Amino acid sequence: MGRPVRVLIVDDSALIRQLLTSMLSSDPEIEVVGTAGDPLIARDRIKTLNPDVVTLDVEMPNMDGITFLRKIMTLRPMPVIMVSTLTQAGADVTLEALEIGAVDFIAKPSSDAAHAMPAIAAELQAKIKAAARTRIGARPVVAPAAAAPKRIRTARARDKIVAIGASTGGVEALKVVLMHLAADCPPILITQHMPPRFTAAFAQRLNRECAMTVSEAAHGDVIEAGHVYIAPGSHHLEIVKHGVEYRCALNDGPPVTGHRPSVDVLFRSMARVVGRSAVGVILTGMGKDGAEGMLEMRNAGAKTIGQDEASSLIYGMPHVAFDRGGVMRQCSLINVADAILDACEDTDSSAGRSHRAAQVG
Repeated sequence: MGRPVRVLIVDDSALIRQLLTSMLSSDPEIEVVGTAGDPLIARDRIKTLNPDVVTLDVEMPNMDGITFLRKIMTLRPMPVIMVSTLTQAGADVTLEALEIGAVDFIAKPSSDAAHAMPAIAAELQAKIKAAARTRIGARPVVAPAAAAPKRIRTARARDKIVAIGASTGGVEALKVVLMHLAADCPPILITQHMPPRFTAAFAQRLNRECAMTVSEAAHGDVIEAGHVYIAPGSHHLEIVKHGVEYRCALNDGPPVTGHRPSVDVLFRSMARVVGRSAVGVILTGMGKDGAEGMLEMRNAGAKTIGQDEASSLIYGMPHVAFDRGGVMRQCSLINVADAILDACEDTDSSAGRSHRAAQVG
């Protein structure tokens, strides 16, 4: 085993600092090198302790977490995981933090949630170790909304439906993709690993900045061109067909591949219901969710696209999907929108039939 991941915990609550320290210290691959009760102390401890990862509370005295995060990303870019409350206000601020450069976030543990501590600890440990492996310099630069239309390309296809799966790093990756698609693009269904409340806030943010209409999916929504449907954080999203209409279907079944919503659930429904008229896309994320579903989509005749390693914040989900043969074409994040439109227009129907995908810049 190599050197443990060195973590600095920044939170104004002594109880939270103690809980996080206990959770992380139980993993031999993680070392808590220090804690700080406010950003001014944290600033000095980052300099002296040189941690690999920082956990950062959003609301603190002397300087709020967002302001401190901006300073970190400007002066000393490094992996930061936000510790957020599961509230609407917490969701809005956390999404802003992810846009600024935070790698990921976790829900703030509470002292009365002792029964959930093992699960919270396992999630936190996994995210800390994944954050330590990220390439902060690989984060995409999103063009301002006013400049985006210069690069938007209109799709000629009208019979395709697109499904996208993402996890860690997906908030910004999805924004990059959607901001380069026109208002009349084929419909898109998205599963992004995210808790309840956060998905609604995420959809609202995207809807303000993208040409397409973006909303959190509701059970029974009719799927229409020019619309993006994001799986709620509490439910799996599937596609079903009623007569000539495709609709969204939600269910609160058990987690699949460790997640609800699960990318595998969405992709498998696309393979089953849409088949050759589907396009599947798998973006940055930790783990393997979506790999089996993407292979099922490809076997059903769908076109499939994976984000490449160089542009992925975490090359986990796309890597597993690629290795298992589900990905027909790999490309850089900035080219994913064009790859989706190519697939929708069926301009490259003979490409990528071998097990290994084509590498596209």
